[in-house]
Amino acid sequence: MDDANVPNLLGLPYLNPIALDDRIYYNTRNFVWSEQNPYFFKGKMAEGIGGPHVGMDYIWPMSLIMRALTSTMDSEIIQSLQTLKRTHAKTGFMHESFHKDNADKFTRKWFAWANTLFGELIIKLENERPYLLKQQF
Repeated sequence: MDDANVPNLLGLPYLNPIALDDRIYYNTRNFVWSEQNPYFFKGKMAEGIGGPHVGMDYIWPMSLIMRALTSTMDSEIIQSLQTLKRTHAKTGFMHESFHKDNADKFTRKWFAWANTLFGELIIKLENERPYLLKQQF
């Protein structure tokens, strides 16, 4: 399994010990975002990675943020941004986790780690792919 927090396997290029185009990393990324990972959840609201910290069926927004931070595909980044936008439960903040079928069921109303990582994603996109932030979500 790969845990949804950082550091994690998905975040290796973010942490810089490995390149995004590394073949082993690419295979790892495919595993992490698959049903072979026991903490990959797919539901009505979203798909993403959780972990044993909060229980089954809860997705960590940090997994979606890290997916976008380490993605080379605009479509994957947009999908992550769309999911993050629709799963904050009208609070305007990233939570520790949310239920895959009901984003109104979440843990930690305020989770600085996820909110900071989200801010980092927005800054990175503004610097590297500003056209993505101009799209309607």
